[in-house]
This record gives sequence, structure tokens and C-alpha cells, in this order.
Amino acid sequence: MFLKAIQAKLKEKSGIKFLKQELGKPQTAVDRPNGIRSVGCIVDLDNFDTSEVFYELLEDFSLRPNAVKIIGYKSLHDKNSPYATPIFSDKDLGWNGQIANSYALEFLSREYDLLLNYYNENKLMPQLMSLKSKARIRVGFETVDHALNDIMVMTPISDFRKFKSELHKYLRILNEVK
Repeated sequence: MFLKAIQAKLKEKSGIKFLKQELGKPQTAVDRPNGIRSVGCIVDLDNFDTSEVFYELLEDFSLRPNAVKIIGYKSLHDKNSPYATPIFSDKDLGWNGQIANSYALEFLSREYDLLLNYYNENKLMPQLMSLKSKARIRVGFETVDHALNDIMVMTPISDFRKFKSELHKYLRILNEVK
């Protein structure tokens, strides 16, 4: 038990080191045409437990039924509890910022036109997921590290309607949606 706690702490330190190194490098741009055809959502389920509202984006952006991919973060994940949304947690952190979760790896294997970083605290695992995701436009909250997002929205995490309204406003300015 004692050795597992030390190992978890060392993994966290190596993950933080990896995150800082990668944030210092310029991000590689994803070469996709303008317009929103696929959306990835990284949701902090500890602070916002209604991940189903992200499926409203299907109608808002006139997307195909499978165009929105959602993954949730829980700091403590109970493997026996059923979740409607695929989950990753702090226990899925490996050495040097690697993520050892099949749902997370499947999420990271896709490319997105829009990545919604729907978490408002600097937590290592959601930040690593965001950093490793391949997306053309990244949107998140202004309370999170600014290097992770292209667009920062100043709304409370509990008010998804306002977040969505602000998101539409910015995407219209960028000529991504009409």
C-alpha cells in the first residue's frame, strides 16, 4: 500500500513534468477544412454531471448522429458503478504522461474540428487528455491554463446554455458556423 502511494505520486510528478514540457512546445495544427463536423468533449463529471446536454450540439451544428464524442473525468472512479458516459480517472495515469484507459485511448485516436474542454480547474488528467487530443479548435474556460485552449469562455460551469450561446457567438465570428 505504501509503495503504491509513492508510485502514484511519482507518476503524477512525471505527468506534470510531461505536461509542462509539451505546453512549452508549439502545438501542431490539425489540417481540416473550416466548418464543424466533429466535436469532442472532455467533461469534468465531478463538477458537471449532466454530460447528455452535449448531444444538443448535434442539432445546433446539424451534425451526424455519431459526430459528438464525449468522455468524462472522475477523480475517483468506481469500476462497479455504471456510467452512461465513458470515464477516465486519476488511476489511469501512467509514466511520462501516458494514459492507460481504453476509452481515453479511443477518444484520442480521433480527430475533431472542435474540442470542448468542459472543466474549470487545472487537473492533470483532463489537461493531459486535452493536450493529446487532435483538434483544430479548442474551447475551454478562462480559469484553466490558457495554452490548452484557443478560445476561453467566461461562464460558470453549471450554466451550459450560456456556454453554448458564447460558443456559437465565437464560432460565427470565426466563420465556422452560420
